[in-house]
Amino acid sequence: MRAVVVTEFGGPEAVRVVDAAVPEPGARQVRIKVAAAALNPVDAGVRSGVFGGTGVLGLGWDVAGTVDAVGEGAAWQVGEEVVALVYGTAKPLGTHAEYVVVDAGAVAAAPASADAVHAATLPLNALTAAQALDLLGLRPGQSLLVTGAAGAVGGYAVQLAAHQGFGVTGLARAGDEELVRSLGASAFVTDGVAGGFDAVLDAAVLGERALAWVRDEGAYAGVIPHAEPASVRGVRTAAVEVSADGGRLGELVRLLDEGVLSTRVAEVFALGDVVKAHVRLAEGGVRGRLVLVP
Repeated sequence: MRAVVVTEFGGPEAVRVVDAAVPEPGARQVRIKVAAAALNPVDAGVRSGVFGGTGVLGLGWDVAGTVDAVGEGAAWQVGEEVVALVYGTAKPLGTHAEYVVVDAGAVAAAPASADAVHAATLPLNALTAAQALDLLGLRPGQSLLVTGAAGAVGGYAVQLAAHQGFGVTGLARAGDEELVRSLGASAFVTDGVAGGFDAVLDAAVLGERALAWVRDEGAYAGVIPHAEPASVRGVRTAAVEVSADGGRLGELVRLLDEGVLSTRVAEVFALGDVVKAHVRLAEGGVRGRLVLVP
């Protein structure tokens, strides 16, 4: 099968499509025939060496596809359409491949309302947003600022927070106001207000700058593990390390099917054009996800 890997760190040109053995599922694992897989900034981080590692590193965290083989004890059937998150920055094979093996507990039934290309944009970004909101511990009616609200994680955070009854303000570029409000933000800003919010979900990775916008004894959640700023003024600070939780992913699929969440696809690339996809990601300004199709 074809798979996308990195053997030497660098720019988009470091990405390679190689021939690899089709992986076999072990106990409580399933093999998925990949229909679509999103390209995320974390893949660019792996490619460029941000996370280190040696040898062959597979790229891709999100997958939508069909169960192709089932290991012992895995409660899935061959032929079921599914989505899943494959966690890890140092895995030998990721979801940017024709087949991928996934722990059964990371898998959820695919949405009925979205095709594979759109479904592939859900797992990593929506799970990150949902689990970051969990860290904040907000109550309905409390105020939340989402930075990077027009991005993939920020957009899901706005939708989920509005659904949970929080007062959501989205922070993004001025040209993104209509989009951010359409996602459910009741207010929009291009800069924060010192001490103005009960909590901040910092999808734009602004760090201490965003922390200043949290009221005393409020809460801050970042989206890069272990990179949250130090606490000041009694503000609780934390950063989400996304968990491959199939049950929670199933809840997010349900919200997608109910219209609470929406997916955004910016552009679709063939797997063989993965270098072009990395170039496009590096250019910035992408609204929605880039998706690879084998």
